[in-house]
Amino acid sequence: MNRLIMRIWLFLAIAFVLSACSSTEPAVKLDTPKAYPTISQPRTPSPQNPYISATHSGTFHKPGELEPAVEFWRKTYTVWHRSEIAFHDDRYMDVIYEVMVLPSYVDESLTSGQKEMVNHRRDFWKAQLSVLESKLRYNVPLNANDRHLIAKLESSGRQINNILNGAAERVRWQRGTRERFKHGLEISYRYDRKFRKIFRDAGLPEDLAYLPHVESSFQPSARSSAGAVGMWQFTKAAAKRFMPSTKRVDQRLDPFASAIGAARYLSYAYNKLGDWPTAITSYNHGIGGMKRAQSQVGRDFSRIVNTYDGPAFGFASRNYYAQFLAAREIASNPTQYFAEGVQYEPQLVSR
Repeated sequence: MNRLIMRIWLFLAIAFVLSACSSTEPAVKLDTPKAYPTISQPRTPSPQNPYISATHSGTFHKPGELEPAVEFWRKTYTVWHRSEIAFHDDRYMDVIYEVMVLPSYVDESLTSGQKEMVNHRRDFWKAQLSVLESKLRYNVPLNANDRHLIAKLESSGRQINNILNGAAERVRWQRGTRERFKHGLEISYRYDRKFRKIFRDAGLPEDLAYLPHVESSFQPSARSSAGAVGMWQFTKAAAKRFMPSTKRVDQRLDPFASAIGAARYLSYAYNKLGDWPTAITSYNHGIGGMKRAQSQVGRDFSRIVNTYDGPAFGFASRNYYAQFLAAREIASNPTQYFAEGVQYEPQLVSR
């Protein structure tokens, strides 16, 4: 009798959640919601098994476990436009629930109405995952949409019980940046030769010159909510230490002075941390933060990304090195990703 009452209660709870979704959402199939245009699958084929073996490309090691994240950022930078929103799992980066196309014109910044649409759709996916988790827990019969969602979650060979637990709380949305990244490529050509010389003269890998693709898309006057300024996104404290100057002007707005400061910082970080994945991640999370990660979970970078749960080591820090690898691959071979061509700005002849 208690089990019967429990099943009746569960059906009522599920019906309530689904009715809440359907009150503002038309009846939909998971991949083709009628509310907004949707790209049901990424437009570049995903590998059958993204967890390939580790590779080395020059100095920068790419653990096989990072490939799903690198592929996610490749799509963000080169496939998804600024009008497209990918809803995905923030831990399992190859789990993409939907790519929604925002209606009407979309500018560099989303309007409040567009943000409301995006947040509403995110809540829809959170509800779908919560209902599915309840159905599996209480052995409730599944419908076609449930089975389709399970197939998405299991697409890379994971067990559904492992990935579904907490999946509703891991739903995140990512806006495409194809236009912004391409414009950054056009600007970067202006600085590339001199930036490379700065890193080469410092005894560092020249490809660190690609880092502003991640930081600012090569915008010299970029400013962050955390107070970082310039193409290389230095805070005041970091600038005081790594690019000291007696000038009254803000040296952080000078791309070349900042590049020299970045070379000093990265050289110092590498000497402290011992490898480039961790040193580059420290550009986002700090040297002290990465030292704590190494002391708690070891020096294996994949293990740090997958298991370290330190203060402020969130989505941005976990993904920073993968973003750099993706940006480096694209910038090294832009015609592969931008078949229409890139209109580079002329290189600077002299400073």
